[in-house]
Amino acid sequence: MKDETWIRVATPEDAEELLAIYAPYVEKTAITFEYDVPDTEEFRSRITHTLKKYPYIVAQRGGEIVGYAYTGTFKGRAAYDWSVETTIYLREDQRRNGLGRRLYQALEDISGAQHILNLNACIGYPEVEDEHLTRNSVRFHEHLGYRLVGRFYKCGYKFGTWYDMVWMEKLLGEHPDAPDPVVPFPELSGDVLRGLGIENV
Repeated sequence: MKDETWIRVATPEDAEELLAIYAPYVEKTAITFEYDVPDTEEFRSRITHTLKKYPYIVAQRGGEIVGYAYTGTFKGRAAYDWSVETTIYLREDQRRNGLGRRLYQALEDISGAQHILNLNACIGYPEVEDEHLTRNSVRFHEHLGYRLVGRFYKCGYKFGTWYDMVWMEKLLGEHPDAPDPVVPFPELSGDVLRGLGIENV
């Protein structure tokens, strides 16, 4: 059966559907350390803010959004411009089917076009796996070529448990003496995005 999933740029109008994907992670897991599910307006504002400089993409199948991913500021200082933080969330019934890899590959391709060199992932990490948090995210990132670069102990408290946090990193290319300036996402042309397999609706 042909995979009819396609990747496109998110819009603020997607907020309600994306929030429906994100909410269970807040309510039932320590994958996010956020305690309260944001309202639709707040989520719409987050999408708008991200798209001013970085990609925010969704995977769509059969008229439904089944996952989303985006990058954002790693650190606010100018010297960090070539590094970004990655984020991904899949609908609960869409795990372990290659969708996460596809979204992350799209983020890598876009980041490369922006001249981004470092991808960084901040991941909740349990000392002992439990019903709220496993080490699956770390394993997922390892499969995609990320390496563990740091661990912070008992820095997040949720569901009555202290959790660790790890940073994982993937380098997209060589680091030249004079890197090309980072291209803000809105300045990437439609032709560039289409060449990467990304639709801009």
